[in-house]
Amino acid sequence: RGPAPAPARCPPPRALTHRSASTAAGDPILPLLPRGHRGAASAAPQPALAAEAVPMSSQPWRVRPPEPLQRQRPVLEDTFGRKHTYLRISLTERCNLRCTYCMPAEGVELTPTGKLLTTEEVLRLARLFVAEGVDKIRLTGGEPTIRPDLEGLVSELRAIPGLKHVGLTTNGIVLPRKLRGLRDAGVDLLNVSLDTLVAPKFELLSRRKGHDRVLAGIDLACDIGYDPVKVNCVVQRGVNDDELVDFVEMTRDKPINVRFIEWMPFDGNAWRSKKLVGYAEMRARIKESGYSLERLGDAKTEVAKNFRVPGFVGSVSFVTSMTEHFCGGCNRLRVMADGNLKVCLFGNSEVSLRDAMRGGASDEELAVVIGAAVGRKKARHAGMENLASMPNRAMVKIGG
Repeated sequence: RGPAPAPARCPPPRALTHRSASTAAGDPILPLLPRGHRGAASAAPQPALAAEAVPMSSQPWRVRPPEPLQRQRPVLEDTFGRKHTYLRISLTERCNLRCTYCMPAEGVELTPTGKLLTTEEVLRLARLFVAEGVDKIRLTGGEPTIRPDLEGLVSELRAIPGLKHVGLTTNGIVLPRKLRGLRDAGVDLLNVSLDTLVAPKFELLSRRKGHDRVLAGIDLACDIGYDPVKVNCVVQRGVNDDELVDFVEMTRDKPINVRFIEWMPFDGNAWRSKKLVGYAEMRARIKESGYSLERLGDAKTEVAKNFRVPGFVGSVSFVTSMTEHFCGGCNRLRVMADGNLKVCLFGNSEVSLRDAMRGGASDEELAVVIGAAVGRKKARHAGMENLASMPNRAMVKIGG
């Protein structure tokens, strides 16, 4: 029989051809090796778990592990000793809103359905990551609640031995209808994105209606026992920074954790530094409005600085990606809807786990590819001005 035809592959996103946002040199996307390929030796030393690179047109796709395969460090531990126990999986690139900081005004080119991860592929990767040490998985999008098999997928995830938490990040539009079922299926952590408490402004920011449904979903989450209900608010100067105190007030009588997120640059969101409202300024403005913020303890892997107004039920947090990075405690990895692994939110180096699986890679071989990618993770991401000039995916295609 003749050689098998090369599997169809989606061209890599434009960002993958540029220098990495997390390093001056940049890392290429890691292709997989065809069976028996030996390739020329590289002069540069290779990571202990790295597969060799070959042209992207090579086939059939196959990883050749180092011989003999010896793990000098755990698969999910990088060279800086950070252990990655938290995996975010994007289930779709589609969304029922069009938020300005997340999706470019002209929209995005969606990956063909056949090149997105199937449910079985998502579950296979989840089981592998949990076997290697992940104990928390968060489902993102796009908007994950538009996926029709979401409840069943959550139930399957909760059946994985060793997985402690399944979280969901959502825009909240359909929560009034779907939240009880998702809770029963096993979603125990909930983040709802909401950038304004003013209905007309919501339509301006999201380019859609539905503000009342989001608020109803947050109330329902509080009523049925989610504690805390995390509310993510991306703050932009001249857009919603006049609502800081209104959001703080949400925490007075309800177990809500309002998370003020510094606006971050991604492809197509027209990021400008003058519209950034930094952590220090937000905190000072809240204090000037008469609210005392009492510092809470933060875990080493926490991305937010956490506070509480004395006497309030909920809490207030600041995610300071732009002004005070928290890379030293990062324990997160991302698998996007097309199956690419992203080890840093701001890095544009990616590895296709989809191609590896569809090329016949075993779990052990997948672990080699994952370990090599984790091993190349940098100590920290670039500064905000550099990030703004370096291509990355639109946020809707990464996963919130």
